[in-house]
Amino acid sequence: MKQITVQLKEHSYPIVVGDGVLPLLPEFLKKLNLGPDAVVITNPLVNRLHGGALSAAMHKAGFSVKFFEVEDSERSKSAGVAFDLVGKVAEYAADKKPVIIAFGGGVVGDLAGFVAAVYKRGIPFVQVPTTLLAQVDSSIGGKVAVDLPQGKNLAGAFYQPKLVLADASLLLTLSERQLRNGLAEVVKYGVIKDAKLFSFLEKNYAGLVSGDLAALSHVVLTSAAIKARVVELDEKETRGLRTILNFGHTIGHAVETACGYENYYHGEAVALGMRAACAISCQLNLMKPLEAVRVETLLSAIGLPENVEGVSEAAILKAMKFDKKFAGSKNRFVLCTSIGKVLVKEAVSLSTITKALRLILK
Repeated sequence: MKQITVQLKEHSYPIVVGDGVLPLLPEFLKKLNLGPDAVVITNPLVNRLHGGALSAAMHKAGFSVKFFEVEDSERSKSAGVAFDLVGKVAEYAADKKPVIIAFGGGVVGDLAGFVAAVYKRGIPFVQVPTTLLAQVDSSIGGKVAVDLPQGKNLAGAFYQPKLVLADASLLLTLSERQLRNGLAEVVKYGVIKDAKLFSFLEKNYAGLVSGDLAALSHVVLTSAAIKARVVELDEKETRGLRTILNFGHTIGHAVETACGYENYYHGEAVALGMRAACAISCQLNLMKPLEAVRVETLLSAIGLPENVEGVSEAAILKAMKFDKKFAGSKNRFVLCTSIGKVLVKEAVSLSTITKALRLILK
């Protein structure tokens, strides 16, 4: 078991990474003095696979636990689902002060965090991510949100968890597609901040996709540490430093929105966005073509999509207009200068963007 602390003054919290650490959750909750009552927000599959173990550990430690399930779909990240959950929490917690436990992937984490942030103007929550993408990325940093018809994550807040507990052994129940989905975010970390991590992925992608627990634990710990350090420097993205975490996300989010959140998992869309971002970087002479080829080759080797299917260029461009990462009316892209280094570029020309888009449109 390894522990990283996200240093945010009064909002600091630990990230615990280990194999088989799920039963230790009650011990951590007691240390944090979060009370004896818990609401677990999860999805049916995670509940079926791991809910029994979590419930048993919590009850054994003297906690009361109430489980609420939501569909495992981006469509669950809606205002309707969120406020339905707020009502259920309010009914259950009439005489309690519960901690909310987000027990699932990125959808559950974002949704549960949003519920925790708005119920009674904020109650404690912890992240227990069960997917690779959530363990390496979405569970860390305090961005909680729901989607609007106009775009992804447009209604939300910065609301930090009290704890992130990442049990790598839970990843062994994931499909290969879900592992590939999470590896897209790990590739992102290699590109933006860690050339050694990128090289590790080039050498070990096959083992990671097939569920090598040691390799998975390594990328979870390394990615979590990178994100923790970036968040510490710019918790609420006011200094422009945290923006680098959005590499691949400007076009990736637009692809998700244009597809109605149906065709691609988040990491798959981000992989498409990273391909486009590398193409833009090369067009602007920021990145050497051979470096871009390394990124493209790794994404393909992992098994991430190479082309967008079933959506038009116009739909993607329309979705981009609602992107919350824009600076006023100017677009904003994270672009690569070399593997391990990126910069933020505003006002990229439409012709440059469309040229990059056409490379990934099928």
